[in-house]
Amino acid sequence: MRRPLRRIFSPTALVALGAILAATFAILWIVPSQEYIFLPDRAHPVAPLVNLAHSARQPEGGGIYYVDVIVRKASLLERLFGGLHDGADLQKPSAVVPAGISDSQRLDLEQREMHQSQQIALAVALRAAGYKVKTTPTGAVVSELVAGAPAVGKLAPTDVIVGVDGKHVRSPEDVTRIMKRKKPGDVVTFTIKRGLQTKLVPIKTIADGKSKRAIVGIFLDPAEDIHLPIAISIDAGNVGGPSAGLAFALDALQELGKNVDHGHRIAATGEIFLNGDVGPIGGIKQKTIGAREAGVDAFLVPAGENARDARKYAHGLRIIPVETFQQALRALRTLRPQS
Repeated sequence: MRRPLRRIFSPTALVALGAILAATFAILWIVPSQEYIFLPDRAHPVAPLVNLAHSARQPEGGGIYYVDVIVRKASLLERLFGGLHDGADLQKPSAVVPAGISDSQRLDLEQREMHQSQQIALAVALRAAGYKVKTTPTGAVVSELVAGAPAVGKLAPTDVIVGVDGKHVRSPEDVTRIMKRKKPGDVVTFTIKRGLQTKLVPIKTIADGKSKRAIVGIFLDPAEDIHLPIAISIDAGNVGGPSAGLAFALDALQELGKNVDHGHRIAATGEIFLNGDVGPIGGIKQKTIGAREAGVDAFLVPAGENARDARKYAHGLRIIPVETFQQALRALRTLRPQS
């Protein structure tokens, strides 16, 4: 005889089923997956982060804002259901963690990038305010590694090469000149500075696919010590990466007494270089949403692909593409209220 349906779904069974479902949900929500999730974070004012003994900032209703992205391991539940949050994106580990380093090393790397971007931003702002900023070449900074190359796992972005096979180097050109004398298969010893540490790193070279010259698979930028003429600093806490450089430079100039925002609330993103150029950044979708949610009047972003992507998520927010710091200043001088 078949049992009545009501006995199959007794109160005890329903409670047990509910407990199982709740436990499963909790596990899926707590246990991390291998993928990362990018989430928007509301834009933050820069002014509280800038330390200047005698700020010349004039009280007014505007302000410069920086935007960041919350990056963490996605839970299994977020992984299964595509993020679960407005503006979320899931990313594979290879798109977040540079080749050859761990997740904890990634966080250290982002802190070094942040410190470097702050110093460059302050130098750019001080020069724009008429100060003389002295820079001293100190070597060649590793900006990127080629996936699968010999340098992966041995060098990392922000490492500063100060010597090659015992020869002192002060620029990327010095490294290139020494490497031209090497043959594929040679072991080259790089002297690097990583944070406060100095290390000797031997790497066996391989042949470049086109030129057949000896390489280890790194891209280099000039490394320079920046000597600021006044006591000014930025403390962004545990925020990492170089993408707030433009916002930092704009606000630092405002602290130095220049009318940068002209009464507008301005969000800005973009890596900044010593010559004032503004470079592209990641996470533009989340940063645009964060700027929009903060209710700013306009969002300065690197020209090109970043600007095109920002417009997709602007939803009425004014997007201003810029290629240089001076262009950003001109754009703000001529910014009119949005009708």
